[in-house]
Amino acid sequence: MAAALLLAGCGSVHALRDFRTDGCSFYPEGNVDDPELWRDCCVAHDMAYWQGGTADERRGADVQLSDCVLARTGSPGLAKRMYRGVRLSGAPLLPTTFRWAYGWGFGRGYAPLDATERQRAAELLAAYRRGAGGSAGGKP
Repeated sequence: MAAALLLAGCGSVHALRDFRTDGCSFYPEGNVDDPELWRDCCVAHDMAYWQGGTADERRGADVQLSDCVLARTGSPGLAKRMYRGVRLSGAPLLPTTFRWAYGWGFGRGYAPLDATERQRAAELLAAYRRGAGGSAGGKP
């Protein structure tokens, strides 16, 4: 009975959903010559945002996105715009599908992942990479 009550109390904030990505979330993924030039930068960024973690981890993910876009395009302006965009729109308390820790239910915030959660995230990302889990069709 106690186990059933504990399981029933595990709301969506406590269970990491399968990884999903929509690429650059309402932003172009490339230019006219190469429409997906920096899409993989956004997918890598989504992997970090999906699993969440601390505010420092979020800042690091945003810097990595900016660095990746700069390396792909050579455009400091574009890299800066994308960095500013994710800093403004990706806060964990915004009710968006692309917020920090979007793989968890709303309300997780900047909670660090424990070892079990990190292991589960790694398993789900491995499943996504194998094509067995997640969806490239959009975020939850």
